[in-house]
Amino acid sequence: MKVNFIQIAAIVGALAVGIGAFGAHGLEPILEYNGRSDTFETAVKYHFYHALTILAVAVWYHFQPERKILVKAMWSFLLGILIFSGSLYVLSLTGITWLGAITPLGGVAFIVGWLFLFWAGKKQGI
Repeated sequence: MKVNFIQIAAIVGALAVGIGAFGAHGLEPILEYNGRSDTFETAVKYHFYHALTILAVAVWYHFQPERKILVKAMWSFLLGILIFSGSLYVLSLTGITWLGAITPLGGVAFIVGWLFLFWAGKKQGI
């Protein structure tokens, strides 16, 4: 089964908008109580930035499917969203501080994704 990253980007982007809006309105009292409004906002920003990045890379890959390393980049960005933003969402809502220990793993996934993009551009030329 071939994964359609344009559709994944659309779903992940829609989730970023929905989670951000819900956080700003419906979850505001919980976030303020836990002192994590800024943390939640950071999670939404990185979530949305990388949803857009997945979309851009998916379009690139659509036109140049021979650049297989782009698939690795998109998976890395998706993993980064799940771990980085996901752990910050849960931390913000629950106050479970040990989740902050896994957040950097999501950051590493983001960095790896960007390095895959660098390699895709360097190795095969743009």
